[in-house]
Amino acid sequence: MARRGKKKGRPISGWLILDKPVGMGSTEAVSKIKWLFQAEKVGHAGTLDPLASGMLPIALGEATKTVPYVQDGAKIYRFTVAWGQERSTDDLEGPVTKESDLRPSEAEVKALLPKYTGVIMQTPPQFSAIKIAGERAYDLARDGATVDIPAREIEIGRLDVVEHSADHTVFEVECGKGTYVRSLARDMGRDMGCFGHISELRRVEVEPFTPEDFVTIAELEAARFGVQEEGGADAADVADAVEAPIDFDAIDALLVDTSAALDCLPQIAISDDAATKIRLGNPVIIRGRDAPVEAEEACATARGKLVAIGAIEQGMFKPKRVFAG
Repeated sequence: MARRGKKKGRPISGWLILDKPVGMGSTEAVSKIKWLFQAEKVGHAGTLDPLASGMLPIALGEATKTVPYVQDGAKIYRFTVAWGQERSTDDLEGPVTKESDLRPSEAEVKALLPKYTGVIMQTPPQFSAIKIAGERAYDLARDGATVDIPAREIEIGRLDVVEHSADHTVFEVECGKGTYVRSLARDMGRDMGCFGHISELRRVEVEPFTPEDFVTIAELEAARFGVQEEGGADAADVADAVEAPIDFDAIDALLVDTSAALDCLPQIAISDDAATKIRLGNPVIIRGRDAPVEAEEACATARGKLVAIGAIEQGMFKPKRVFAG
């Protein structure tokens, strides 16, 4: 029987709230973070297109167990729609497919917003990661196929005009999981007969994180390699750092605690003895005057440290997902 190889990397856990630059893909960002932290396990909560900038929450170690809670959180985007052209990708990357000399007034744009607020049906872009018969839509679109993607229900909490000019409108949208901002630009342009595409897109927030949690690649490199110059580390800096003894304290300090992703759940404080039992997979009785008797999901902590996610049934906490101590 083959022996499992030893896991590579450090068992470091927490959330890194990356301010992803334009031009970097989400997979590339995850690889960069994994290398900088020398982390054993890394994943992200929600893809951000290479042409988009902004918040890309990246989970390290035990935090990967909390990714679904961040993916389900509300998101805020600031985006610019260029009027007059529709493109195959609904952003700057694709060729122009439709054009118009019409340009909407600010009043016309604002009058359209109620149609795109609340629970609505939206058709994802042709160039999207939606799977059609087992294949990604963007792969089919790149091969020249026109993909029939069914519309699906999404929720828009708010959609505001931030700035308007003759050829562009800047919007801010708060939306739920599965929303394609590129589709908003495409559909609004079609409704007004002027066509439109995204010319700039930035994700400002992903609940429960805020812009105060942002960390840039340059800040990470400065912490990891002790580089203070603008622009981060160059090849010589990296070479010197590889040869030097590794001290991860500075870069580890940039992580947000794993439990931050679970602020949406009821928080249950337990004793050390109860934590030991839960980590062994055993249920425990929840004590305390304010402890809930029933809850589909709750978060158990001991001394402020995350222990488990579980259900509370008849005053008893039953662990579903346990975290390392």
